[in-house]
Amino acid sequence: MQPASDTATPLGNIAGGGSLPVALAAAMRASGRPVFLIGLDGHVDPAALAPYPHAVHRIGAAGAILDALRRAGCREIVLLGTVRRPSFVMLRPDAGAARLLPRLGRAFLAGDDGLLSAVIRVLGEEGFTVRGAQELLPGLLAPPGPLTSTRPDSEAEADIARGIAVARALGAADVGQGCVVQQGLVLAVEAIEGTDAMLARAGALARPGPGGVLVKLVKPGQDRRADLPTLGPATIEAAAAAGLRGIAYTAGATLLAEPARLAREADARGIFLLGLVADPPPSSGETP
Repeated sequence: MQPASDTATPLGNIAGGGSLPVALAAAMRASGRPVFLIGLDGHVDPAALAPYPHAVHRIGAAGAILDALRRAGCREIVLLGTVRRPSFVMLRPDAGAARLLPRLGRAFLAGDDGLLSAVIRVLGEEGFTVRGAQELLPGLLAPPGPLTSTRPDSEAEADIARGIAVARALGAADVGQGCVVQQGLVLAVEAIEGTDAMLARAGALARPGPGGVLVKLVKPGQDRRADLPTLGPATIEAAAAAGLRGIAYTAGATLLAEPARLAREADARGIFLLGLVADPPPSSGETP
């Protein structure tokens, strides 16, 4: 079990792309807790960080990032937002990162969950506590059942069942969290490219007839303090562009950016949003 959250110190928010990092910062500010954001260069929109104390660093500048967090007085950190994983060659570690890399060991060559678990461990060794965004703002978590008035029909339900089986296999191998299934055919699976690129590829492979579904599941045994499945307005747009008619995801373990807006925009496009409840529990010792 983790210690109770330290609400007296600024929350360090290491921010990737998407709207969730800033949404969390706004919620923390409204609650009276100060925040300090580290925007990851090339991933975050710097203008979105402007209302908050922040710094922008490239992902390989881990030493500079930790120094900035310490100067800001942060002891707790959240890792939030989409990040494109760099190759080792592109990482260009600063001196601080070079000191940390040996402690990551072979995890740098593992899947995303393996790497993030190692990063969380190293951050703990550096004196920081990593919190899940859902611990700080439970309203981000997707509820079970339909979020939209649009509902899946029997064919879509069959595609969801197929997608669950495929996504579980991907997750068990620490490859990705999602896939697209149409009429029983797996059009695309998610790997290092991320959800939006997978959806673009699936759209190019779509068959005539009823559109497919996107299924995104938390990985079995995943540390839920980082990289939970996330849906935002951009996901709805990409799903619509790919001709999909629905998205199914793990209830209680998927982060929803602006849920009311998501439901409204999905219904406007005839896309259902469905929280699935039959998924494995979190790994031992992790906060759901």
